[in-house]
Amino acid sequence: MKRALVLSLICVLGLGFSSLAASLTGFWDTDVTIDPTQASFADAIGLTSEISVTYTVGDWAFTSLTTLKDTGWTGQEFDVAGVLGAFSIGSTLLFDPTGPSFTSWNTDIGVSIAGVSFGADFTLKENDTTLILTAGGVAGDVTVDGTLTLGSGEGCDFDFSSVLIEVGFPFCCADISAAIAFDCSGFDYVEFKTLGIVVPAIPWLTLDATLTFYTDLKTLTISPNFDFGDFACFDIDIDVAAGTGGGALSLGDLTIMGIGLTCDIGGVTFEGYSTWDTENLYLGKYWEYYMISTKDDGCCGPFSFDLGFYFLNPGSALFDLGLIDANMTLQVSTQFAFNMGLQVDVETNAFTQWTVGFMVEW
Repeated sequence: MKRALVLSLICVLGLGFSSLAASLTGFWDTDVTIDPTQASFADAIGLTSEISVTYTVGDWAFTSLTTLKDTGWTGQEFDVAGVLGAFSIGSTLLFDPTGPSFTSWNTDIGVSIAGVSFGADFTLKENDTTLILTAGGVAGDVTVDGTLTLGSGEGCDFDFSSVLIEVGFPFCCADISAAIAFDCSGFDYVEFKTLGIVVPAIPWLTLDATLTFYTDLKTLTISPNFDFGDFACFDIDIDVAAGTGGGALSLGDLTIMGIGLTCDIGGVTFEGYSTWDTENLYLGKYWEYYMISTKDDGCCGPFSFDLGFYFLNPGSALFDLGLIDANMTLQVSTQFAFNMGLQVDVETNAFTQWTVGFMVEW
């Protein structure tokens, strides 16, 4: 289905296998300023909020950083850092949600071999690339450092064409293959694919799911696979009619209208659901959402938090994200509870709701 995000990933990523030492962490940092000298309430309230989500597995950490202001969704950054053999890798991808548009991609790679340090720093902006190669080492009293710069920073120099990076990793109960592609104009797409989703009680049917993010839209496609086993004595040729309408997968009289995933990652619950049933959209208008939630014991009492990203179809924002909704509750004592919520309508790029409340019992 076209025209509808987060990390990212935004969202993005989660894993419940303890053997991989996976964790899902983050923070929600919000500052609210009140200026009583302003004539209107809208001008009197100022808000800046940052939402960070980090998925860590093994020696790798994937982070999504979302910046919100009273004017709406203003910044989106994705970071990855890790170790691949002897190489240390760090990468940052920036988007402008108000465009929406790609801003820049920077990747830094370093390795030390036999006392010599090598480094590579690659930067891609729209129609603008730069590659800096460095090497350095010490031999007795002699120190040697070298820097080679390719690209003027004024265009796609040194015949740069494209980059395709593919990664495989486990996610909850499935193996995920991911690919991210760039061309000379910048970010092209990022794709997540899982194969062989088992349908209970239908052993001859499995499903493949592919989720693709473009700058101005996102798609989710479901593809069927049929395995009727080996036939004894007879050769039987079976053809199953399958098609899609509006994104939903139809197998004869069988129609698949949605797909979802729920798993726990060290005390944090990840949920992702998509539906093509226009009569049962989430919150009445969103066809897909991803949510992170947790309940734990805080310093003073029970603490709960949830962070949701909802998608439209079609939409006009980055990745077709339509709504960001965050809520928290803290039971400070048996007599006092504090709660706060933040809601941003990304489609209109406006901060729409901020709720602060408390309850006192005696």
